[in-house]
Amino acid sequence: MRGLDYTALVITVIGAINWGLVGLFRFDLVAWIFGNMSWLSRIIYVIVGICGLYLLSFFGRVGNGDKVSA
Repeated sequence: MRGLDYTALVITVIGAINWGLVGLFRFDLVAWIFGNMSWLSRIIYVIVGICGLYLLSFFGRVGNGDKVSA
């Protein structure tokens, strides 16, 4: 599970950086690299969203006292 946690975290951070770029500079890095709403960019957006939803489980694990080790 730890590998999946780290992978989801990295993908979500990359997505957050992309949203920061969109908010600050109106520059969508994913669209710039893979094309505006191409099938590949849409897959990347979906993967980032799924990873973000998966990371919601961290709240449950931290709240239950389970260790989320670094």
